[in-house]
Amino acid sequence: MNLMPHLIAAPILLPLLTAAMMLMLGEKHRPLKAKINLFSSLVGLGIAVLLLQWTQETGVPGSIGVYLPGNWQVPFGIVLVVDRLSALMLVLTGIIGVSALLFAMARWDGAGSSFHALFQIQMMGLYGAFLTADLFNLFVFFEVLLAASYGLMLHGSGRSRVSSGLHYISINLLASSLFLIGAALIYGVTGTLNMADLALKIPLVPEADRGLLHAGAGILAVAFLAKAGMWPLNFWLVPAYSAASAPVAAMFAIMTKVGVYTLLRLWTLLFSGQAGASAYFGGDWLIYGGMATIVCAAVAILAAQRLERLASLSILVSAGILLSAIGFAQPNLIGAALFYLVSSTLALSALFLLAELIERSRSANEMPLFDDGDLPRPLESLQPPKGINLDDEQKAVVGQVIPWTMAFLGLSFIACSLLIIGMPPLSGFIGKLGLLSALLNPLGLGNGSDEPVSNAAWGLLALLILSGLASLIAFSRLGIQRFWTPEERPSPLLRRFECVPIIALLGLSIALTFQAEPLLRYTQAAAQALNNPQQYVMAVLGTRAIPSPEAKAAVAEVTP
Repeated sequence: MNLMPHLIAAPILLPLLTAAMMLMLGEKHRPLKAKINLFSSLVGLGIAVLLLQWTQETGVPGSIGVYLPGNWQVPFGIVLVVDRLSALMLVLTGIIGVSALLFAMARWDGAGSSFHALFQIQMMGLYGAFLTADLFNLFVFFEVLLAASYGLMLHGSGRSRVSSGLHYISINLLASSLFLIGAALIYGVTGTLNMADLALKIPLVPEADRGLLHAGAGILAVAFLAKAGMWPLNFWLVPAYSAASAPVAAMFAIMTKVGVYTLLRLWTLLFSGQAGASAYFGGDWLIYGGMATIVCAAVAILAAQRLERLASLSILVSAGILLSAIGFAQPNLIGAALFYLVSSTLALSALFLLAELIERSRSANEMPLFDDGDLPRPLESLQPPKGINLDDEQKAVVGQVIPWTMAFLGLSFIACSLLIIGMPPLSGFIGKLGLLSALLNPLGLGNGSDEPVSNAAWGLLALLILSGLASLIAFSRLGIQRFWTPEERPSPLLRRFECVPIIALLGLSIALTFQAEPLLRYTQAAAQALNNPQQYVMAVLGTRAIPSPEAKAAVAEVTP
């Protein structure tokens, strides 16, 4: 018996059962719950990696796995689907989830109640949103991850966190209402909410009902665009992400990509070139809305004075780039955008974690750590040897030792900056270079075509460069303020659990620099599959429910 198809449901069931177990344990067993949470997250990451390998090893005809949890025939029952795109998002979610949890175990998991249960519920919602194949269950998983994020957003309390959290909750409740309205309109026109079934029925919608279909799709898109961070629907994002605790903000970096993923999935599936009169509906809105998002975020980045705000604005820049790239409907551009999505998400998550440690050094360690897991206080300076000049305060002008904590924070900040800005030699540069190449060569390099570059492509190309320049200025200014300003501050005390996830995230980003070709091949294959939605449709609609023993017996009696 092949167990691999059953693993498709495991990323959803595992965190659900883990959250239930931790709720039963209560608040008196926090160390035990932390270990259970970490074990479950690592197992979930391992399952995601297995699913990613499965989508490649089974070949092109079988690169899409379909699972029917209720054993109902498509399109009437719940359907879970894993393909190259969803498997990639599962692995990325698992990596960031484990990293954020390790960081939280240093101090943040004890700042409020039910952190570990809420964390697992949010992981369940994220995994489910990437695996579901119908709009109704997409709404269900959206509500699951949002409900958990409401509690995590307020984790740790504080005036600014509560104020931003209330705005965050209000906007997402409104987006959920729009989601229901849009889905209801689409169901009223087509009679189905299964994505694969919608792909077949949308080209057949009568002209008289097409306006209602587009209205439903537009309302649905507003809900997703608000979550993805498109201007002007993103006014809530920067205050909320900046106020959240560091591990929660790191998780929110992948939550923004849920909106981008959903738009990419639905737009390439429902409004592809085979959608008849609805082909590429809303593409221009994605292109120019994404470009407007880049402009507004890049201008705001120049005024950012805090690292948390800089990281939040950088999320908006990356969201604008991804949304614009989707709107062009070019497989080469979407493949490069997926590579950029992976690199930028890893770097932004690391930056949210790093921001707290850097700001802690400015607060003179107001929250000391006392357990055995603390790292020793770094050495501030050494007695200068004879013959070394001293300044007016009798300190060595040269030869002072840089505390290892400040060296770690400084080097990590430089790595994050290079990745987010897109400067060589790290993977952020490869991602942006792939985007620029795809914009200048719409049909790919070496195709022998004289396909002209559109004005919109030139505009996005210019914004890619200018937004990188704005980020360079902002990161350089904050780096100088945080590390080069001659102020006497004690070096921050760091825990191992706080350093390991940052090293892991940046290490993976740097590894992508040396292993860029395999990932680019993978993302290009995923983009080609998105450009050919018939494969997805046939895989889902071709899956048959397993007959029950009673049905088999009835068939055997009827068959002569």
